[in-house]
Amino acid sequence: MIIQPQIQGCVARNCHPIGCRAAVQQQIAAVRAAGAFNAPRRVLVIGASSGFGLASRIALTFGAGADTIGISLERGPSEKGVGSAGWYNNIWFREAAEQEGRLGLNLIGDAFSDTMRQQAIAAIREHLGQVDLVVYSLASGLRILADGTQVRSTLKTTGEPFSGLGYDIEHDALVEQSLAPASEQEIRDTVSVMGGDDWQLWMQALAEADCLARGAQTVAYSYIGPESTYPLYRDGTIGYAKEHLHATAEAINLQLAGIGGHAWVSVCKALVTKASAFIPVLPVYLAVLMQVMKEEGSHEGCIEQMRRLFAEKMFGAQGVVADGQRLIRMDDRELAPAVQAAVDALWRQVTPENFHTLGDFAGLRADFLALNGFGLEGVDYGAAVAVAELAALRP
Repeated sequence: MIIQPQIQGCVARNCHPIGCRAAVQQQIAAVRAAGAFNAPRRVLVIGASSGFGLASRIALTFGAGADTIGISLERGPSEKGVGSAGWYNNIWFREAAEQEGRLGLNLIGDAFSDTMRQQAIAAIREHLGQVDLVVYSLASGLRILADGTQVRSTLKTTGEPFSGLGYDIEHDALVEQSLAPASEQEIRDTVSVMGGDDWQLWMQALAEADCLARGAQTVAYSYIGPESTYPLYRDGTIGYAKEHLHATAEAINLQLAGIGGHAWVSVCKALVTKASAFIPVLPVYLAVLMQVMKEEGSHEGCIEQMRRLFAEKMFGAQGVVADGQRLIRMDDRELAPAVQAAVDALWRQVTPENFHTLGDFAGLRADFLALNGFGLEGVDYGAAVAVAELAALRP
């Protein structure tokens, strides 16, 4: 079949498998061009099929020669559709890693479940013995607890309602969007899904199974952003969850002290991911930020961000570079005063009529499409995709 993008609002309903391969190869090429670096070579990535998790695997494998086990919940091709982008990202990453002589094992299933933790422990024992680094990059709107209870996260404020212009990717238009205040239960549920509880469960299980090497480290990903975004992020339900994640890092750090290990949170730059594109209003800030940072030459995508994290901020010559709260600030360039002053000046001027001239909305849309395998150079999107042949492939 010939596959064209199907977008509903800010959600992609399909992907292009061959385009996903081109996107993975593009990230691999970027890492190789940046040069090799020293980092752990036995790595578990929880949430490995897209965004920061996929970029982490690629950076570590093709920059530092790491063997990785990745965990993700993705769907393959069926009568309902061609499958998810993450399904194909896993396939193309594994093939490229194996061609490099590296392990790229994929475990498909619910990373919140005890069953998956036991599968991961068995895989670590069989293939790696122990791991030196655990990357926690899980992004989900739903968590099923051990007793079967389903808990869902919510994107809302925790104070007053908030309204502003958001970006509708489907129609390439700015539209008014609002965030309603969350209930106490919605805040608790969001913290349960997106906070640090599951990260801590993973580290406890790995430690009890003796799967953590001496000096093992773990890192989870977060975002804070400038004050201008606080109402819709830091002071919202998702911000509460991230604060819980930060606090959990301290608890895990104490637990790892016995083996000389450490837990860190990397505060990342605002980037186009499936999750960030879905947050109301935030994509407008992101498009303006991209415009400013591209003009000054400091823009990074996911792969550049993750490569810099591991090569310079975690495992470089200086060791871990963190602030007084033990946060690794990968948002340092985003929050530079000159950058934020330029962003604020442009953001105040953005309207539904002039937004294309003030922000990089074309770049944002292109990055979003690339997440799902569309718009990549060298891919013939007019050619039919042999879905039946792809169905025989397994992550």
